[in-house]
Amino acid sequence: MAEPRRGLAVWIATSAGAGYFPIAPGTAGSTVGVLIVAGLERLPLQVAWQMALIGIIAAGLFAAGVWAAGEAEKFFGRIDPGQVVIDEVVGQMVTLLARPRASWMWLLAGFLLFRAFDIIKPFPARRAERLRGGWGIMVDDGIAGIYGLVVMVVAGFVLR
Repeated sequence: MAEPRRGLAVWIATSAGAGYFPIAPGTAGSTVGVLIVAGLERLPLQVAWQMALIGIIAAGLFAAGVWAAGEAEKFFGRIDPGQVVIDEVVGQMVTLLARPRASWMWLLAGFLLFRAFDIIKPFPARRAERLRGGWGIMVDDGIAGIYGLVVMVVAGFVLR
């Protein structure tokens, strides 16, 4: 593989370098996800369009992340290297998908929920880690993001 492609893969996998944060790089990746969602929420779009845009971007980052994370494993020479945080970016975006125009409290709640589910890895997330290459890296955080999304939706209904 040509070095420029591998460089692009590592850049994507580390979320433009956030994965090199010396303390808790996964938390840094989740922060990038929150910042992306918060930035998209500022666009002058109806809520449904904001949700769709967040979902489309998350899906695109997921697809790119599968490739990039697999290449990053080769670059770093180990399975699921800590510098790969594109999975946290995507999982965090999934958790916040149903809360466009969220207050800082909802963003913080979504952040904490996703981090908890990412660490706990409820079924089938832990099993998904066994998938080969970038799939294992990305799918488990996607599942954690779905768990976070469900809790955010339920909390939204309960707290209305």
